[in-house]
Amino acid sequence: MTVSRRPLLTARRRTASAVAALGAAALLLTGCGSDSGADRAKGDGKDAAASGTRTVKDATGKVVEVPANPQRIVTLTQEDLDAVLALKIKPVGITNGQGLDEPPAYLAGKVKGIDIVGGLLKPVMDKVVAARPDLILAGDMQDEQVLKQLREITPATLVTMAPTDDWKMSFRGIGNAVNKLGDANKVIADHEAAAKKAGEKLGAGKGAAVSIVRWNPDGPSWMEKKQFASGVALEMGLQRPANQNKDGNAHAPSLSLEKINEIDGDWLFLSTLTADGEKALKDVQTKPAYKELGAVKKGHVVTVNGSVWSTRGGPLASDVVMSDISKALSGA
Repeated sequence: MTVSRRPLLTARRRTASAVAALGAAALLLTGCGSDSGADRAKGDGKDAAASGTRTVKDATGKVVEVPANPQRIVTLTQEDLDAVLALKIKPVGITNGQGLDEPPAYLAGKVKGIDIVGGLLKPVMDKVVAARPDLILAGDMQDEQVLKQLREITPATLVTMAPTDDWKMSFRGIGNAVNKLGDANKVIADHEAAAKKAGEKLGAGKGAAVSIVRWNPDGPSWMEKKQFASGVALEMGLQRPANQNKDGNAHAPSLSLEKINEIDGDWLFLSTLTADGEKALKDVQTKPAYKELGAVKKGHVVTVNGSVWSTRGGPLASDVVMSDISKALSGA
C-alpha cells in the first residue's frame, strides 16, 4: 500500500521480474553459505577482524564486503531510509521521497540537516561522493550502470530489495548489513504485536473489509493482498473486499469509470502520488458512479498519504498506516 516508480509493480512487470529474480537471495546474509530462507535470516556472524569487515549477500545474491560497523551510510530510497532510522542510525546522505521533491513528510522530523544526494533511485554522483559513504543502500535499483558507478564510490553498495520481497524481508537484510539483525527482528516482533493489539481495539470496525486504492491520472488501482499497506491491515485482523483479495504485492491496472465498483468496501482508503492523480480524483468525486459507492454513502472514505501507503513500506511507515486505520475505524 509505486509514480508508479517501481514500488508497486504492475502484474505484467511483476511476473517478468519474479522470473528474473529466481535463485536470487531475498535477504542480505552474513557469510557465503546456503541461500535457504532460514540460513539467510540467521547469518553466521563471521567478521574479518583484521579489516573490520563482514561478508554479506544482497537481495540479488551478490556477495559484498561491508564495514563491520558502518559509520557513513547513504540511502537511495525512502524504504532504506525508513529502515535505518528505525534501527536508530542517522545516515549521511538520503534521496527525496516517492513522487516528491523533498524527503517523505512522515520522516521529515528525523532527517533535518542530512544532505540530499538526489531523487528516488536517481543519485547525483558528485553529491554521493561528497557524502563519503562507507555503505550505500541502493533499494531495488536495477540500473546496472548506476550500480557500477556507485560501487566505484564504495564497493559496499547493496541492492536491498528484490521484486517479490516484503518490507520485513528487506528490513531484516538491512539489519544484517549494518550488524543489527537482532534489533531488526525485535522491531518486527514489536510491530506485529502492536498491529494485533490495535486491531482488537477497533470496536465496530473490527474485521471490516477495507479497500486500499491509489488514484492515478487514468483511474483508480486497488492494491493486492500482499502489498505493504494491505499487509498491515491484514495484521490488524481486517479483510479485503472479495474482488481485491488477490494474492500479490502489486496493484491492479487502472480501472475505467464503468468498473469503479471494484474499489468499494466497508471502508475506502484513497491516496494519490501526483498532481494529475489528485486532479483526476477530484473530477471523479463529482460523478454519480463514485457517489453510489457504498463506502461513499456511509461516509467511510479516508484520504491517506500515497507516499506512505503506496510504497514498498518499512517499520516507520507501517506505524503510520496502522495509526491511519485505527483513527478511521475506531473513531478516535
